[in-house]
Amino acid sequence: MIKAAVLGSPIDHSLSPLLHTVAYAELGLESEYTRIEVKSGELGAFLTQCDSSWTGFSLTMPLKEEVLQFTEDATALAKRIKSANTLFQRTSQWSATTTDVSGITNALAAHDTDATGNVLIIGGGATARAAAAACDGIATKITIMNRSLSRVADLANAVETSDLEFISWGDEGAFELADLIISTTPEGATDSLVSSFPPKPSGIFFEVIYKPWPTAAVSAWSDNGGQIIDGLDLLVHQAIDQVRIFSGEIVERSSMAALMRRHGLKALASST
Repeated sequence: MIKAAVLGSPIDHSLSPLLHTVAYAELGLESEYTRIEVKSGELGAFLTQCDSSWTGFSLTMPLKEEVLQFTEDATALAKRIKSANTLFQRTSQWSATTTDVSGITNALAAHDTDATGNVLIIGGGATARAAAAACDGIATKITIMNRSLSRVADLANAVETSDLEFISWGDEGAFELADLIISTTPEGATDSLVSSFPPKPSGIFFEVIYKPWPTAAVSAWSDNGGQIIDGLDLLVHQAIDQVRIFSGEIVERSSMAALMRRHGLKALASST
């Protein structure tokens, strides 16, 4: 029996319960996967109330950084990017890892592409660091566009090989030069940059959020003829790796991704 949940705030919009439940049913496994509102500063108290019946948790905003305070067993990658989106019980203790990095890599691969060339990452938080780590060593250059320079050190730690540059918010030339743009900002932030988009984009625009559906940025890029990868793809591919961790089962990625995306699209269509 898999007993799990997605934790965060706000959490009502999350499609994780749907996608995980679909996946476990496809694998022939009994499961109970819910969503639980846990606000910043509440994770420690919540975990102390959890018994051994819990398999694990998916973590979203604002808990990906906070969780590292409550486990001594975190993967090297999670420590490096200071972010974990997956918490699971192993040998009677909580272990933390990130599937955001592999989720980004696999979402790109599903569209027959990768991070080769010049990558522009919009944002500076936990998902931006995951994106930077996913592109590191593949991209020739990674450029970070963020409103603040407060996260420079943490972002720099996520990049070990590729050239790294920080630019100001709304730098129009960056969109023209990028082979891949990854937007990691909260709802509405990247939408404010639509006026800076090139009229005929040549790069791929990868949006990591799926609320609203579709975002204004994704729509604008696509309407101008540019290729897009949407936030549902990332949600699906990072979830597949969580399903593997929680279940211990081998999961055939392409068929499972198609199944989960089909259910996710149906749910998004009914909510708009």
